[in-house]
Amino acid sequence: MNMETIRELQAYGYIFLTVFLAIGLYAYIYHLYRAEKKGTRNYEKYADIALHDNIDDAPVEAISPLNKEKE
Repeated sequence: MNMETIRELQAYGYIFLTVFLAIGLYAYIYHLYRAEKKGTRNYEKYADIALHDNIDDAPVEAISPLNKEKE
């Protein structure tokens, strides 16, 4: 395999990886948008964690291991 073929394969791999990661990013953004619209998650509460991160602040979600077993 000569160097030109290797460079060509690297270029195709780079293009494929870039397209794959872009599609994955847009799919993740769509998932976040859809979860926010359906009301299953409120990401504004999660964004507020940076402002309210003291030990005595209320948690964002009150989920305990016992509640997960019941669901």
